[in-house]
Amino acid sequence: MRDLNPAGTAALVLAAAVLLGFAKDTAAAPVRQHDVVILGGTMVDGTGAAPRRADIAIAGGRIVAVGDLSTAAESAGRVIDATGLHVFPGFIDTHSHAAGGLAREDLKTGHALLAQGITTVMVNPDGGGPVDMAEQRLGFESRGVGVNIAQLVPHGSVRRAVMGMQDREATGEELDRMRELVATGMREGAFGLSSGLYYSPGSWAPTSEVIELSKIAAQFGGAYQSHIRDESDYNIGLIAAVDEVIEISREAGITGVVTHVKALGPRVWGQGAEIVRRIDAARAEGLEVYADQYPYEASGTGIVGALVPRWALAGAEGAFEARLASPRERARLVAEMRENLDRRGGADRLVLQGGPHKGMTIAEVAGQRGLDPVETALALLVESQERGGGGTGLTSFNMAEEDIETLMAAPWTMTSSDGTLWAPGEGNPHPRGFGAFPRRIRKYVMEKGVGTVPQAVHAMSGLPARVYHIAARGVLAEGIAADIVVVDLDRFRDTATYDNPHGHAEGVVFAFVNGEAAIDDGHFTDALGGRVLTR
Repeated sequence: MRDLNPAGTAALVLAAAVLLGFAKDTAAAPVRQHDVVILGGTMVDGTGAAPRRADIAIAGGRIVAVGDLSTAAESAGRVIDATGLHVFPGFIDTHSHAAGGLAREDLKTGHALLAQGITTVMVNPDGGGPVDMAEQRLGFESRGVGVNIAQLVPHGSVRRAVMGMQDREATGEELDRMRELVATGMREGAFGLSSGLYYSPGSWAPTSEVIELSKIAAQFGGAYQSHIRDESDYNIGLIAAVDEVIEISREAGITGVVTHVKALGPRVWGQGAEIVRRIDAARAEGLEVYADQYPYEASGTGIVGALVPRWALAGAEGAFEARLASPRERARLVAEMRENLDRRGGADRLVLQGGPHKGMTIAEVAGQRGLDPVETALALLVESQERGGGGTGLTSFNMAEEDIETLMAAPWTMTSSDGTLWAPGEGNPHPRGFGAFPRRIRKYVMEKGVGTVPQAVHAMSGLPARVYHIAARGVLAEGIAADIVVVDLDRFRDTATYDNPHGHAEGVVFAFVNGEAAIDDGHFTDALGGRVLTR
């Protein structure tokens, strides 16, 4: 039995004594001072410090005491016996696509996140998401949400709102309008600017544009998080793309984050060590440059993102379809898509996440149809449009284990999921949305020895809170918001696989979000204790 309540027991004994006439002069029951006291756990506080035995008291949604609190049990509303368990700060997912799921009635409790120990997600990554931070925030607040949400202003959406899908530099007036949209988002409490310079329309923005908009975010104390311009050799190359983040950090005076850092595809395998050298050199220069990473050998994208060159997407609605209908432009498109397919390691590495062919590789669909893989991919895009969209997401197997471990071991690498929320049986998503955080601890720390548990927990909590200036979160200390997870470390593991990706992680016994129990003795409570945080 994990749940003890000596105060409640004492009250029952006192009531019985009164009924029997034996308690006429009995002193009043102890005054309740704490909502919850967690006793006897091994605390890993999120700072990177060694584990230690410590008790934690919660009151009013905050941690009010840490230490030996055995005598505080008598004045607690509830006491949890955490003997043999580990107590962590709630994890912060620095790159999450969970916003869409959390906006749904059936997913707003965030079970798949909580089961991993995640209590805060940063949304609108890759330069995508709504431009209006206030409207997004009010939507979550009106519906309620099971985890905390921290917003980023999406550069790609800002550019599209001002310029549409035009492949050109912004005019001075357009840049001013973009500056104002970024400033408005930051005033609404966003934690920084996100970009997706690999995707359109972000890919058409020169570095100078991103620097100017990052300067606005920096004025508000925000960070710059980037899906870099190239994670392979699509355009400027992986290392040059990392250097671009460093340049933006230097010129804009802003913290720069290379998000979901990776060396994507056989052509750039082994370049993880050079990324580490470049970021280490930037930090030695005094720049605040970091990275985040999900611990998988496969990435997640779509047919368009993986294979279609950006020039083919420029223009008004219908421009892509017109290019497909032009024999000359279609021939050019197919040739470049074949090159991109080679970058990804071939059609047998690309698994469809949804639609009628979910779980199949593009190579398998091509074999069924007797078509070339690129022509198959184009046909799938057309069929998706005819169905009203969907079914072209990909799980793309293109990372080398050596690079994953090299990048993970860097002390400036945070943990993220890059995951989405899916209902059970819905599609064939990448398993990272269900298992990224326990996977880092189970597979990489406990099984492969890449770092220690305190280092991993720091990368998941204290470090992201510091990088993004998320006040009073990320560590276990007095005065901090009570985002806490109590974990059976022996059982803490991911269960989601590429073939069965919807499995919830195991091993979280209790999870508190702003002091409210979201997982109670291993069971979801469906509490909506999350908040939309503001910088």
